[in-house]
Amino acid sequence: MENLLEKILKYKEQEVNALKEEVAANPDHPIHEILDKGRSFKKRFFEASLKEPGLAVIAEVKRKSPSEGTIGEIPSAADLAILYAEGGAAAISVLTDGPSFGGSLADLEAVREKSPLPLLRKDFTIDPIQIAEAAVSGANAVLIIVAAVKDKTKALIQEAERMGMEALVEVTNEEELTIAVAADARIIGVNNRDLKTFKVDIQTALKLKSFMPDYVASVAASGIKGPEDAKKMREAGYDAILVGQSIVESNDPRSYIKQLRGLE
Repeated sequence: MENLLEKILKYKEQEVNALKEEVAANPDHPIHEILDKGRSFKKRFFEASLKEPGLAVIAEVKRKSPSEGTIGEIPSAADLAILYAEGGAAAISVLTDGPSFGGSLADLEAVREKSPLPLLRKDFTIDPIQIAEAAVSGANAVLIIVAAVKDKTKALIQEAERMGMEALVEVTNEEELTIAVAADARIIGVNNRDLKTFKVDIQTALKLKSFMPDYVASVAASGIKGPEDAKKMREAGYDAILVGQSIVESNDPRSYIKQLRGLE
């Protein structure tokens, strides 16, 4: 069986190299300043939003996935983000990977222009230049996947913080969780999806919650298909859930988010 994560990381390396060439060729590129000088925190906006009372919902702008294909028509990422905010989403995640997920930085920038909510750039972050790119595009946080970067996890978290960015550190098993905790991750997300096969099992998040330190902002992601699944994560003690496909496919994202939060 093809390892989908390895396939994605191969072209991600090509994208990173192309970005480095582009930035190197342009002395005035805004990425230079953030890479060179960093940027201080004004507030840990993303983390704080997840720690509010009740179950926080990170609502995702997701166009397609390798396992499901096209998920739903999204004429405007910005308009969808407005609906998310009206439904009470605590934060918004925007998939910016193009080949596998149909996303783009244009979606991220469009959402930033219309939404005041904390914004996560969800992509396969393997190099600091992607973090700087996310900062320039208006994100508050980036996704760091332990399965993708392994022993580089701590260094990438530190780079994110140096640039005034927060990091949602994603794990899929106890070994990866141990790496995330040792790397001083403040926000840890458990992905119920196996990144090699893209199969989903929500028991993954339920099993791993008991191993998570109390001080982290905890997030359960993938496979949450409705209020009952959300309730399970809330009862397990999660601070937040990250939901994309089922929100995009819902007829009324505003009402659906309220249902996930247990308010309807």
